Amino acid sequence: MKTMILYATKYGAAAEIAKLIADKIEGAVTHNLKQSIPSLAEFDCVILGSSVYAGKIHKEAKAFLSKNAAALTEKKFGLFLCGIDEEMAKSYFNANFPEAVLQKAKSTCFPGGMFDPQKANGFERFIIKLITKKSICINTIDENKIEQFAREMKS
Repeated sequence: MKTMILYATKYGAAAEIAKLIADKIEGAVTHNLKQSIPSLAEFDCVILGSSVYAGKIHKEAKAFLSKNAAALTEKKFGLFLCGIDEEMAKSYFNANFPEAVLQKAKSTCFPGGMFDPQKANGFERFIIKLITKKSICINTIDENKIEQFAREMKS
């Protein structure tokens, strides 16, 4: 099964998660949605992922989904979102993906995320400190969730 993992990221969390997923699915390749993307026809399975900012996925992920929603539902596909507020995971999926896409997805995953204050601007640091009460590097990536997601996508 040829698998392509597409991701949109601002500071690298979605790229890191895409790589971790790819490491668990033999022959999987990753592609940043900000770069040219191979034809979906070449792949049996497509995984789409994005980090979430202010409850929204990246514009590149949204544009890809708008253009390719029908093609995705014809394939085995999965979705992942990354962020540090796991309690909002279900609402993030519902707000960013059409119901038909969510229903046809083989699996969805919210494996956590990362926040490095040194990579963020002042406003982002302020908001994260308000939400988390921390001003240090945060890494909530759960490799067990990634492992489970990869297993579900391979089955």
